[in-house]
Amino acid sequence: MDIKILAQKFYEHSSYIRGYAKPTILRYKHVINFFCKFAHIETIEQVTEKNVRELFMHGRVQRGWQANTFIIYHKTLRVFFRWCIELGYMEENFIDSIEVPRLAKRLPSKLTRQEAEKLLDVTFNYPYDYKYLRYRNHAIFSMFMFAGLRKSELLKLKLTDVDIENLTLFVRQGKGNKDRIIPINFTLAETLRKYLSERKRLRKTCPEFFASLNRNCGFTDSGLKRLKDKMQKASKIEFTIHKLRHTFATLMLEGGCDIYSLSRMMGHSDIKTTTIYLSASAELRDYISK
Repeated sequence: MDIKILAQKFYEHSSYIRGYAKPTILRYKHVINFFCKFAHIETIEQVTEKNVRELFMHGRVQRGWQANTFIIYHKTLRVFFRWCIELGYMEENFIDSIEVPRLAKRLPSKLTRQEAEKLLDVTFNYPYDYKYLRYRNHAIFSMFMFAGLRKSELLKLKLTDVDIENLTLFVRQGKGNKDRIIPINFTLAETLRKYLSERKRLRKTCPEFFASLNRNCGFTDSGLKRLKDKMQKASKIEFTIHKLRHTFATLMLEGGCDIYSLSRMMGHSDIKTTTIYLSASAELRDYISK
């Protein structure tokens, strides 16, 4: 059986039957295509324990895969081969005999409170050519810092998802295709209100909450990357968008938020994922007390 045809059926099954998100399907495609190219195989019958082991040895030794990358390839091929076995195209899942490296236990990287405040100040006071950019960009970084949104969640946010009067954000189909409601504070609400006033002034009517400057459409992933790079250079603070999410979580705990409420706000499916921020918060308190 042609492995590319089989893989395409696997992607469609994962997307339409299992309901996996687009980024997951793209990851499946990347991993399976890489394996086929590396092993020089065209049919599922050509998959052997030898070429599977060679893939992971090549990745670890020649390409310098970190443990997380190794695990991503391992999980993807295990799921694909398991599906092939269920349909009768394979008899054995060769991934089962591949040992997985242990992930290093690192505390989530975050900004300090002072760095977070500086970044928001720089974002607001940057010499923009248009007033709209000042209020939109400040609202974007405030969303990351005060609501803990993921990048994809912010870009997909609709105008109707933001209820300033009732101080809530509705995140539809976040990671794991889960909806959730996030409470927002008065500081963030006021920032969003100012942005919406500018958005209205420029007559933006697109359904996305954050709109492009020159077009009547939603802000893009590439636009956000350029904005992040510009603010990083202007503030001289090294950060990623996900680092801002970590900052939100740590500052919430330090402000007295309980772990269960934080877990729900962040959209974690397992509260164990959230508990790592307790360690990060405790380490910061130990450092301050010295």
